[in-house]
Amino acid sequence: MKGHSELTQWERPPGFSYRESRRRAGRDQNLTLHCEDVSLSQLAERYGTPLYAYSARALRERLTAFDKAFRAVPHTICYSVKANSNVNILRLLARQGCGFDVVSGGELERVLIADRRAGRRVVFSGVGKTREEMTAALRAKILLFNVESASELRELAACAARLHTTARVALRVNPDVAADTHPHISTGLRKHKFGVPFSAARELYDKAASSSYLNVAGVSVHIGSQIRDVAPFAEAVARVADLVRDLRVDGHTIEYVDVGGGLGIAYQELGGDFANSVARYARAVMQPLRGLKVHLLLEPGRSIVGPAGALLTSVIYRKENDGKRFLIVDAAMNDLMRPALYAAYHEIVPAIRPAAPGGLTETVDVVGPVCESGDFFARDRELPRAEEGDVLAILDAGAYGMALASNYNTRPRAAEVLVGGKSVKVIRRRERVRELMAAES
Repeated sequence: MKGHSELTQWERPPGFSYRESRRRAGRDQNLTLHCEDVSLSQLAERYGTPLYAYSARALRERLTAFDKAFRAVPHTICYSVKANSNVNILRLLARQGCGFDVVSGGELERVLIADRRAGRRVVFSGVGKTREEMTAALRAKILLFNVESASELRELAACAARLHTTARVALRVNPDVAADTHPHISTGLRKHKFGVPFSAARELYDKAASSSYLNVAGVSVHIGSQIRDVAPFAEAVARVADLVRDLRVDGHTIEYVDVGGGLGIAYQELGGDFANSVARYARAVMQPLRGLKVHLLLEPGRSIVGPAGALLTSVIYRKENDGKRFLIVDAAMNDLMRPALYAAYHEIVPAIRPAAPGGLTETVDVVGPVCESGDFFARDRELPRAEEGDVLAILDAGAYGMALASNYNTRPRAAEVLVGGKSVKVIRRRERVRELMAAES
């Protein structure tokens, strides 16, 4: 072991931490990674690998951190369903009073299955809402539509007219603010497909207000995902605050400001205290809105569920090609797409490791069995030596892990378990190959 600082790097409290294993006669002491009070190696043995494991305690504590940071203002946390849409996780969050941000009719249906009453705490975002999706959302009496174009505004008014109801709307404005994140998840520049320009916003608000089937209620903004610096959030919200003032001068009642999501997490370097990170974010967001008396809507996803989940995988083979070492594991890019899609970093740690310092390490590529060179989880990573059959944990995989999973190479998707203390619940059983072909004629 390389010392306490490394061990801290490899833990994600309160969800994932190492504990001493019971000493057996003639054996050295080991440390075993736990999800709450359950050993990950025991989870792997019981449920097989690949396996996603989530901590209920971590989910609750991270949600509570947001609530506490924004307690000074009226607010609703609308968890971003796209980060992890398992119905059981949505149900857990709904029971904590959480609202939801959805971007499809399917995600809305998941929320309603989790808790039918939660429909009234839903905001519907996305650039391509269909007529059928709008109709379903209107029938569910959702809180707010975040509208992203003039065409969508017309279609929403038509859908509301057919149902003889009113749609509460906010326009998502594009602040043209740059954020330091991967280009695929940056959304706040004019070259991106999202939102409407500030220059067009006031005219579109006037058009919305002229419809008896639309209720102008808010302004929405979202500049991207995995953003660690709070300055871009403050800049974007400052522009929104100016727009709110202008819209009120124009006679519009602006009750809600939706500041989106995007707060990042520490995948690699030590991230410090999460509550402090959220508090800094809250100060950056709330300061520009001071005095406006609006109800704040927040759309965190990754920052709540990311560190609450880990992907367990077993080493199938060790391999060496002219000095280049590989660990071939049973998880693959179809199980966790982020490294292949974004060259994303995930900490990879052994489920069981020696307690004594000075263990062997090696530089390896951790790769899956899918027939793609992009099927990797780490390249040239220094890790404790792992043998065939050992279990590894890929950390911070709760967000955009299972949500982006596929059946590429006709691989069944992994099982998922939710851990609460000593209790384990299977929240998605492992798929079977025959099920993958059930819809094919």
